[in-house]
Parts: sequence; C-alpha cells; structure tokens
Amino acid sequence: MPAPAPPQTKTATSAASAPRSTERPVPGFGARLTAPLLIGSLLNPLNTTMISTALVAIGHHFGIGAADTAWLISVLYLASAVAQPVLGRLADVLGPRRVFLAGLIVVMASGLVGTYAPDFGWLLVSRLLLGIGTSAAYPAAMAVLRDESRRIGRATPRPVLARLSFAALGSAAVGPTLGGLLVMAVGWRGIFAVNVPVALLAFGSALLWIPADPPRGRAADGSVPKLDLDPLGIGLFSTALTVLVVFLLDLSHPMWWLLAPFAALTGVLVWWQLHSPRPFIDLRMLADNGALARTYLRHGVSYLLIYCVMYGYTQWLEEVRGYSSGHTGVLMLPMSLAALVCSLLGARTKGIRGPLTLACVLLTVGAGVLAFFSGSTPLAVLLLAGACFGIPQGLIGTSNQAAVQAYAPPESIGSAAGLQRTAQYIGAITASSLIALAYGRSASDGGLHLMAAVSVVLGLLLIVLTVTDRALRTRA
Repeated sequence: MPAPAPPQTKTATSAASAPRSTERPVPGFGARLTAPLLIGSLLNPLNTTMISTALVAIGHHFGIGAADTAWLISVLYLASAVAQPVLGRLADVLGPRRVFLAGLIVVMASGLVGTYAPDFGWLLVSRLLLGIGTSAAYPAAMAVLRDESRRIGRATPRPVLARLSFAALGSAAVGPTLGGLLVMAVGWRGIFAVNVPVALLAFGSALLWIPADPPRGRAADGSVPKLDLDPLGIGLFSTALTVLVVFLLDLSHPMWWLLAPFAALTGVLVWWQLHSPRPFIDLRMLADNGALARTYLRHGVSYLLIYCVMYGYTQWLEEVRGYSSGHTGVLMLPMSLAALVCSLLGARTKGIRGPLTLACVLLTVGAGVLAFFSGSTPLAVLLLAGACFGIPQGLIGTSNQAAVQAYAPPESIGSAAGLQRTAQYIGAITASSLIALAYGRSASDGGLHLMAAVSVVLGLLLIVLTVTDRALRTRA
C-alpha cells in the first residue's frame, strides 16, 4: 500500500500563520526540541536492563528467590506493553507535551516509591508505575515530531528518528554496567533513585523547549469535543494482553486454561473495535493499511529473535563457558557498539527495504552460527556472533521506526508508535519464555542449539516478510 503523502505546503502555510509560529522563525527539529525527547525516551529501555545487576541484592535483602525477583522484570514489560498504545492514544487526543510531562511525574513518583520501599510488594508497585510513566515518552515523542512536521511543512528527517533509536539502544546497552556501579556505590535502592534526577532533567527541559500542544480542534458551536478514548476497548485490550503475558511467562508449565479467557476476551475486543465509532485499535484501518500491520508483525518477530540472543546467549556464556558477569558484559560490547553505530548509519539511508533485508539476513546467519557453538568455541567467533546480532538491532530499530512514521495515519501516530512498542514487548516476553523452555534449570549447549534452530526459522520468516512486502518496494 503506498505511503501517505508527506505534509504539503498548505499545511506549512496555515501553521505559519498561527500566532505561535509568527513570533520568531524556528528551523524545526533542533537540539532543544529533541533533547528532552531523547532523555525521556531512554528511561524505559534503561530500566529494562539496569535491574538485572540488582536482582540478587534485592533477593538477599528481602529473603526471596529468583522466581520472585523475576517479577520485577515481568511487571515492567507488562505495564509497558499495555501502557504504550494507551498513552499514545492520549498523546493524540490530549496533546503529546501534556502526556510527556505527566509521564515524567509518574516516573519521579516511582523512583521515590522504590527508593523508600519497606517491602518487596512496594518494589512491584514502583516497577508498575515506572512501566506506565516511561511508556509515555516514546509515543509522545513521535507525536511531538508529527506536530513539528506539520508546523514547518516537511517530514521528520531520518537522523532525528535515528537519535530516538540510538537513545533506546544506547541506554539498554549501558544499563547493566550502570546498574552494577550503582549497586556497588549506594546499594540496590540506587537503581530506583536514579530515575528521579533523570526524569526531573527531562521535565525541566520539556517545559522550556517543547512547544505547547497545538489546539486539538473544536466543534462548530465552539465546544471542546469529547475525548473518545474508548475506555471499554482499552480495558478489554489490557485484560486480554495481561492474560496472554501471564501464560507466556511460564511455558515450561503452561496454564492452558488461560487460553480460554484470552480467546473470549479477544473475541469481544474484536467485536467491540469493529462496532465502536472511535475504536482504541482501529482494526479496519489496520486491515486496509497492510503496510503498517506488517511493520508491527515484522518488529515483534525481530525482537523475539533479538531478545532470545540477548538474554539466552549471555546466560550460556556465564553458565557454560564460565565467564563472570563483567566478562560477559565485555564480550557483548561488539553487539552493543554495532547496534549503536548501525542505528546512526541506518538514518543515512533513504530506503527501508534494503536495511531491513540486510538485518534479517544477518540475524539468520548469526542464529545459524550459534547452532554450532560449544564449550571449546574460540573467543574470536564468540565476539563475531555478537556483532552479527548487533548490526541488525540498529538497522531494524531505525527502519521500522521510519516505516511507522511513513505508514501510520498522521492523526494517530502516537497510538501507532505505542502499538509498535507493544509488539516489541510481546516479542521480549515470548523470548524469555522460550529461553526458559530451552534451558530448563540451567543453560546448556543443547538448549542453545535448540534456541538457535528456532531463531533460524524466525530469521527465514523475517526475510520472507521483508522481501515480499510490496509497500517496502516503493521505499527500497
């Protein structure tokens, strides 16, 4: 399906005639506009990885085991998967600046709750709030860029989108190292406390540099239109996704009975979204907009594969090869650095299909290499495998982000960006379940080979999804 046309000169002219834009000329997409967006967008990926080096210390402090502390990871993923599209919709309806600032207030509250948590239950509350608060940043940032694009009359430059991808990849890469330093310096509570000053910095810069939200429109009689948030659709979506996530979290002991309520909730959700005048998830639009639907599918499968390697491969390095956490972090540096560099290089390309195809091929090759790893595999090959997965991370993040920007309806870019992240988090949760299923109680060569075989199949599926996508051919 051809991409929506970019903003026309008429849009720029009407925007330029508004009082806010005639005060002084603004070049658009400058450092001041993007700085708070980047700071806010790094909080979610940073907290997904930073907690990994604090789990043992938290478990010892509260006298609980690994099965319990793992919920600190799952709660954040679940909250993020549900909250991203919800807050994206709010950004579209209420204005992205308002939602961005509100999310940062929730992040600061979560940091205080975690810092002073008297028991483990309060830590779970803190992570729940953290998942909700940090989920506002990315969809709101995409909506801010959309409004800026309309104001100045030109599409968002790819390098700006690349910086958002770079912030996410970079913060996730340094998360374990930063977390370890905080635990050593001030204890595990520092993992939660650090969110307060970072969110405060983003909040202050957003107040100063992000323009006020454009008017969202009024009815003919001058009244403010209803929000049309579709609370029933949001509730059904959230409940169905929660049931699915709980099922995926323990595939080694699957609770098959959960599939019945999930199917029922999904059926009611589909029926309601097709009959609601303003649905939370516009299924008719997705059915007509195959390019956007395929982008979500491609993004979710890609990150299912990436997270399988990111967490499964590192466990194998520690438990089978005997490397310490610090040494494993060093071995994963080629992957992190390659991801960072390629996210910037991907921004310099005008096409989407080429970078995505290269990424899918490298993911498949890297997964195939893992199938032959053993306790005697040379160190150089271990480093090469990491790089094979790092390059696709950068290219996929930037390219799929550009695809959402190109194919999503401009008036719904916030919720569309949120659904993209939801697809990513579902992939991450599924990956963690597949790793547990392959490894059992501990990592092994056989488990790594099984995970590699599944990843090769997923990689081949990604190649087919990419090269056969007609919409991508027009942007090759």
